[in-house]
Amino acid sequence: MNRQILIDYAKEKYKTEPEYLWLKYPSYAVFRHSDSKKWYGLIADVPKNKLGLEGSEKVDVLNVKCEGLVADMLKQNRGFLPGWHMNKKYWISILLDGTVENEKIFDLLDMSFELTADKKKR
Repeated sequence: MNRQILIDYAKEKYKTEPEYLWLKYPSYAVFRHSDSKKWYGLIADVPKNKLGLEGSEKVDVLNVKCEGLVADMLKQNRGFLPGWHMNKKYWISILLDGTVENEKIFDLLDMSFELTADKKKR
């Protein structure tokens, strides 16, 4: 999975454009609901050692929100890590290095979108 495929998916399915919020991190992109204004995804290139992995080279990750039990189960598999820079109970980081299949990533982004929707619209 590369970030452009993910950006195109979010644009097509949810009509959301990535937001680049930080001058210091120009490659970090946030996906935000148009109704609740909550984030449902964050793409970032993070040094592997910041994720608890070996090496200092950067790797793209997608942070998504999950239900607690789902997050716990996913973190037992390759390609899934505790949510980098997020609440580690409900957020996971997914490596975008080909370890996780595109369809699985799309499904998890969809789940995150639902979990972060305006509660009145759920």
